[in-house]
Amino acid sequence: MMFAGLAGLVVGSFLNVVAHRLPIMMERAWRQQCAELDRQLPADLLPAGIAFNLWMPRSACPDCGAAIAVRHNIPLLSYAMLRGRCARCGAGISPRYPVVEAVAGGLGLVIVWVLGPTWQAAAALPLAWTLLALSVIDLERQQLPDALTLPLLWGGLLLSLVRVDGGVLFTDVGSSVVGAAAGYL
Repeated sequence: MMFAGLAGLVVGSFLNVVAHRLPIMMERAWRQQCAELDRQLPADLLPAGIAFNLWMPRSACPDCGAAIAVRHNIPLLSYAMLRGRCARCGAGISPRYPVVEAVAGGLGLVIVWVLGPTWQAAAALPLAWTLLALSVIDLERQQLPDALTLPLLWGGLLLSLVRVDGGVLFTDVGSSVVGAAAGYL
């Protein structure tokens, strides 16, 4: 159970990256498409050769641009040690970061506590964490990225096919299809 909580803290740190970068990546892709359709050079995009995705570049302070050192990237502890400020420039860091990390850690603990170390818990953890990322993006940007919603849709439908110990993992296929259809109407 402790492992699930610690894993949740680490995942929560990554969910903050997803919640921050995925909407930016989507906007850049939209601008690129609009520029191509309008046959103009793309404006306000990163120069060719500079990667911007969920993995690169390293996380940095939004005010001064200083890369966040590994020792300052420990979920919850770093925020507390730095008193919610950038180590380089002293600018305030949004409290959203430790809140998401704590909620993700709490979700890990609660899910494994309720479901135990089961296949159901293994399936429920990514679901809960993805829903947390979607909630943050929705609160901040009023967007629900297909890059997160569609894997949930298909993952849920596929999980309804899984049988464990002679029974269904969560629900039957028919209920999953009806739920998916109702959710997208």
